[in-house]
Amino acid sequence: MSLRLQINLILTALIGFFVGVLVWQQIDSTRRSVREEVEAASRVATQLLTRVSWVYGQSGLLGMTEFLERLGRVRANEIELLDQRGDVLYRSPPSPYKAGRDAPAWFARIVSPPVQPQLIGLPNGRLVVRADASRATLDGWDDLGRLLAVAALVFVFGNLLAYWLAGRALRPLRRVVDGLREMERGAHHTRLPDLPGKEAQLMSHAFNAMAQAVEDTIAAKKAAAEATEKLAENRELTQIIQARIEEERGAIARELHDELGQSVTAIKSVGLSIAQRAAGKDADIEQAARLVVDTAGQIYDVVHHMIPKLRPLALDRFGLADALDDLLGDWRLQHPQIEFSLKSDRLPEVLGEKLMTAVYRIIQESVNNALRHAQATRIAIELGVVDGDLTISVEDNGRGLPADWRTPGHYGVIGMRERAFTLGGTLDLQKPEGGGLRVFARIPLN
Repeated sequence: MSLRLQINLILTALIGFFVGVLVWQQIDSTRRSVREEVEAASRVATQLLTRVSWVYGQSGLLGMTEFLERLGRVRANEIELLDQRGDVLYRSPPSPYKAGRDAPAWFARIVSPPVQPQLIGLPNGRLVVRADASRATLDGWDDLGRLLAVAALVFVFGNLLAYWLAGRALRPLRRVVDGLREMERGAHHTRLPDLPGKEAQLMSHAFNAMAQAVEDTIAAKKAAAEATEKLAENRELTQIIQARIEEERGAIARELHDELGQSVTAIKSVGLSIAQRAAGKDADIEQAARLVVDTAGQIYDVVHHMIPKLRPLALDRFGLADALDDLLGDWRLQHPQIEFSLKSDRLPEVLGEKLMTAVYRIIQESVNNALRHAQATRIAIELGVVDGDLTISVEDNGRGLPADWRTPGHYGVIGMRERAFTLGGTLDLQKPEGGGLRVFARIPLN
């Protein structure tokens, strides 16, 4: 049901209520006027009774008949003269007022009070006087008819006027509805002009604000979708770059281990041979050979320490656990004052190359950060499997994250998070109750 029709129905109900009140008042007024008419008729009957006694005493029934004929019609009264046998000697003539018409019986019953005839006994007959309110009732009925006719005209034309005025007042709403339909069809740039009327103007302003908000939201979502797409592309590219870097690091590590390691070993062997041959014969040659041997040993040590940083060969040959044991051994040699612990229970026997590399690099970066910045005396590493996910925990008792760890140029944490994210996992930095820092990562095994 439209708002226009609802308003019109409300006005119709109000008009009907007022018409009902007017009809009730009219009927009540008619009832009071009829009562007054009956009371007046009773007074006339009382006066007539006094006169009848005098007339009858002078001339009998014949004189009474002549008296009543000369008297004629008494308003709102019906008079009958009966002899002692009950024959009608006289009856009041009908009223010429609105002759031939009477109010409906139901209306007369509503407005007419109960009437008792007045009986006047005479020696040779009786006189019957009845109050007649039919003309007053007919007047009330005619007045009610005129009121109903006027009410019907007011009802019809009032409803038509109200319907037209409601349509005129609600015309701005159609503009709002049209604007909403345009928005529904995707025309989010739709705006409404200032509509006439205070409420309509507020609606137009609210509509324009809503349309602007929708347009801004769609633009923001579009920009967010583009940013998400670019981020996904960048992460895919980062994953490819990391994979390529690991390949290159592995190749360089193998070259250093196989080629440069053998060459350094050969140089060291030749130097020892020359030093042994020159011993006791030429001190300068022996010293130079010893210097070559020492330099070759230093180069070998440097290469030996570079290889795990580039690519731990044990990771490819023996797996994650052995590679972490080797890494932990190097840390213990380099930092004997720090307590290291590694717990890796119930790890799967077979882990993918990408997963092993990511776990190894996350642990390596976490421990290196703790060694460089945290001033820790204890570093604990734990690996486990929880609900099908591989969990990584690196906890230290140092001083926690430095204040500038989020500044540009510090990419260690970002790199660890990207490694975990590219495998569908997460990485969080937590603060243990005893202080320090805990790096916790969770990566799906599948």
